[in-house]
Amino acid sequence: MWPFSSPSYMTVVNAKRAQRTEALSAAPPPPKDSDEFLKATASEIVSRISTGEWTASQVVDAFIAQAAKAHAMTNCLTEVLFARAREQARTLDVEFAASKTIRGPLHGVPVSFKEQYGIVGVDTTLGFTKWANDPATANADIVDQFIAAGAIIISKTNVPQTLLAFECRNPLWGRTLNPHNDDFTCGGSSGGEAALVAMDGSVIGIGSDIGGSLRIPAAYCGIYALKPGFGRVSYGGARPPVPGSEGIRTVAGPMSRSLFSSIEDLDIASRLVFGVSGLMPDIAPVPYREAKLPKVLRFGYYTSDGYVKASPACQRAVLETVDALRRQGHECIEFEVPDAPHALNIFVGLSSSDGYKTMLSNLGPDPKDSSLSLSTLGPRLPRIVRAVFTWVLETLLHDSIIATTMRASRVKPFSEYMQVIVERNEYTKKFHQEVWLKHGFDAVLAPVQALPQLPHGGCDKLSMMAVATILYNVVDLPVGCMPVTHVDPVKDQISKEWIEGPGHGSRILENRIYHGKNAPYDPKKMQGMPVGIQVVGQKWGEEKILAMMKVIDDALGKDRGFGPASCKRSR
Repeated sequence: MWPFSSPSYMTVVNAKRAQRTEALSAAPPPPKDSDEFLKATASEIVSRISTGEWTASQVVDAFIAQAAKAHAMTNCLTEVLFARAREQARTLDVEFAASKTIRGPLHGVPVSFKEQYGIVGVDTTLGFTKWANDPATANADIVDQFIAAGAIIISKTNVPQTLLAFECRNPLWGRTLNPHNDDFTCGGSSGGEAALVAMDGSVIGIGSDIGGSLRIPAAYCGIYALKPGFGRVSYGGARPPVPGSEGIRTVAGPMSRSLFSSIEDLDIASRLVFGVSGLMPDIAPVPYREAKLPKVLRFGYYTSDGYVKASPACQRAVLETVDALRRQGHECIEFEVPDAPHALNIFVGLSSSDGYKTMLSNLGPDPKDSSLSLSTLGPRLPRIVRAVFTWVLETLLHDSIIATTMRASRVKPFSEYMQVIVERNEYTKKFHQEVWLKHGFDAVLAPVQALPQLPHGGCDKLSMMAVATILYNVVDLPVGCMPVTHVDPVKDQISKEWIEGPGHGSRILENRIYHGKNAPYDPKKMQGMPVGIQVVGQKWGEEKILAMMKVIDDALGKDRGFGPASCKRSR
């Protein structure tokens, strides 16, 4: 896979993978009645431990055994903390035996963290070999918050190289597979986290999101996630691939298998971390607030962002949600999202300002992953080549959408970077006026991406599909992601009605996705794969998003094949 590896690169890879293999050997065999533990939500685990019915050690051993199985099938783990987790569980059990008091709301709950979060004593490599063998000396803020609540961290999980892709692969740790089908990627950049959670290897996972990094893998793997807006959850102590890049702010957020329980897993994590500051005093002192929903909710929805028309499967997920909500008496109004391609161009304009020089400098001796080929192409083109290339795209191939994005992807002086910031702010204002103020929506329902999943290598030429999620990073809104249905090879075929209907975007991109040789959209090959939606709310409305996700889950029905023990390959 990596034919141009240098000796120093391979030395680090072999050593780190050997350490991981040794750490995996600490996994115990599954305890008796393991399935009962694995099907439990966070609140159920805490409840049963608090009554003395279960111990933290029993629960942790069950999830560690399952995490080892998940890793064997998907390659989702990086820094494996099984031995440490088992010791922490024993400590909690001793404490509880003496005091009959739980440590906190996550007492004994097995959790996992995306590779970029600092955990004392282990590396934070992000898949870069040059960052190996440099253990963290402090925990990330959210790690400390979880530990203080009694959570037990069992592992860190895999990411794409640089985190700027949704193919979860890097030279150090390798490629992570989709838990439902090895032929597809699990998504990224929180891909290892989504794969582990989907296979019941962790109750709650913590990922991050700057362009869809929570939502894309959650959708690909059929789980739930919440991307907060900036300022609700501390990101302090997480290691970014480009320190100082704040044109679009990264946020931390939870992932879980299920929304339902007496206190939902996403909800319980949110109650723990909202408004809690840490190393940086940049978190609004706004703790979790109970949401009050009107009896009749008003939802907006769309099935095309104007850049890429959503596939029949992804359209169906939105429309089935709309139908279910209408049957419950809620209002659902179709609308046109304002100029989403411009949001992508803002994101590209900001992220490419130094030509990706800082980000790519972290590669050191590592080979550059092919998933970064298209996203980092623009700044490498000489000015005259870019001018000719975009002219051909626009004039001869009649695709002004991709041409405009390619023009945005280039090195810029600081004065021009500031102008893009102005464009971001103006677009945010426009979105607020044309969506929330004009229509009075409580939430917006939208596809997570044009496709339910991508096969391995699909990100190489289709990274622009991330426009669907990037839009809500640019305007910095809270977004929930939830599974709705599964790909049906009969219902989700491309029809004449779909081809001739409205909503088409980039001709080149859509031809590649739907009509080209080996087109990645193939509902037969995707049969049974999960399909999710985004639930978008207004700024500071994270609690309302969680409440509305529960309304949607109720409307769709619980027997959709999602939640604990729903991944057939996990058993």
